[in-house]
Amino acid sequence: MKRTFLLASLALATTGTAFAQSSVTVWGRLNVSAESNKIGDAGREKSLENNASRLGFRGVEDLGGGLKAGFALEHGFDPTSGTAASNFWGRGSEVFLSSNAGTLRLGNFTSEAYYATADYVSLHNHDTGTTADRLYAYLPNDTNKVAYRTPSFGGFTAEVAVSEAQANFLGIFKKGYDVAANYTVGNLALGAGYQKLGDAKQLALRGLYTLGDFTFGGYYQRDEDGFGTGLGTRNTFRASGMYALGANEFHLNYGRSGDYDNFDNTAASQWTAGYGYNLSKRTRVYALYSKLSTDTNPVQQPYGPDRTTIALGLRHNF
Repeated sequence: MKRTFLLASLALATTGTAFAQSSVTVWGRLNVSAESNKIGDAGREKSLENNASRLGFRGVEDLGGGLKAGFALEHGFDPTSGTAASNFWGRGSEVFLSSNAGTLRLGNFTSEAYYATADYVSLHNHDTGTTADRLYAYLPNDTNKVAYRTPSFGGFTAEVAVSEAQANFLGIFKKGYDVAANYTVGNLALGAGYQKLGDAKQLALRGLYTLGDFTFGGYYQRDEDGFGTGLGTRNTFRASGMYALGANEFHLNYGRSGDYDNFDNTAASQWTAGYGYNLSKRTRVYALYSKLSTDTNPVQQPYGPDRTTIALGLRHNF
């Protein structure tokens, strides 16, 4: 009888330990489009394109008293060839500790300033692939990063991050700083983001409003040397809109960037029209037309040549 009671007690203790361990979620996205692209003066090229497909793992352990520990890993790959990204966990690899006082994040993760502004208004294909926003100046200070995110205060959250000195896109070792803020009240969502990486910096403001079946908004960005050293400052804006009709979505957005101070004829514009049909909450088919038009400066053209894209795609989340 005593032995039976002891075995039962051990079983309960083991069960309690198992419940205390991390719960892990596996998730991902496969997004592939068949495209016809015209780049510069070259003829049209037809291809299958990967639109930021990924595989992710996320785990959280409840430590009690409102304290939680966890991790997030995200791997990028190309489903058209099965090729893994050269940096296997390059899309994200972090450990975090959260409580009622906020969240501490350590590792490699995408700029929250970007998520609060440009990504938030890119509604047609999650700002991925050949139709992604090519005008927004993103400063890549994603690795060796420490961040603190506040809890929500009546719909307001903020995050501050610092990345260690590292080689950046300018080839210089500099620290990076990233600040983001989001505020949601009713159908209105506002955001702001600031990045600094060496001498390069950018500040952007965003607004998005939902009115029945319509969603519309945009962002404004001012950057300095955002696409390379010595360019000077530049202003960029983008407006986007979506109309939802049952499972159908109709998208339209337009972006325009002015000349950099130190280089004339570096302005550019980009517009995209799209249609999506949601077969389910996880699966979507879509069609996109996008056109990037640039001024021609033989010294500096940060966006690449003119580009016209016609795409038919399929996206599945799991």
